Amino acid sequence: MCAIAIRSRLTRARAMKPKVGEPAPEFTAKVVGGAYPDGAEVSLSELHGRPVVLVFYPKDNTPGCTIQACAIRDHWRALESVAYVFGVSVDDERSHQKFIDKKNLPYPLLADTDKILVEAYGVWVEKSIFGKKYMGIERSSFVIGADGNIAAVLEKVKPGAHLDQLLEVLKRL
Repeated sequence: MCAIAIRSRLTRARAMKPKVGEPAPEFTAKVVGGAYPDGAEVSLSELHGRPVVLVFYPKDNTPGCTIQACAIRDHWRALESVAYVFGVSVDDERSHQKFIDKKNLPYPLLADTDKILVEAYGVWVEKSIFGKKYMGIERSSFVIGADGNIAAVLEKVKPGAHLDQLLEVLKRL
């Protein structure tokens, strides 16, 4: 019965993954770091006039996520000049703050502990390692145009290749 519930949830999440040209799912989430004060929240509807990039990653302080996060950090000036950029995972605010402090990340991270964003964007999926199945985040990024519609979706990205793909998409906006 539990497997059925998980599969049903997975199917629903996949079906809801927004496509290029569709309106981006609205959200309000806890935000840590960047220019945001402690305890702040941010909503997509507040981010007017510029593209928004949501970088979904599996877990703070893991090898692949660190490679991806540090690449964004190292090219932060180029990114922040053209878009609002947020990392998103299901880790809590405390974990995010530790990750920011340890890796000196200049950009904000969204704490999606209730899995609202990962489900709305269809990146909470069934994964497998050594034959064991579990639910987790598919490493993906969504570029939302200034008009509020999905401008690009980068699915199942490799940590080392993500930044180049993202920069290329942002050049075309």
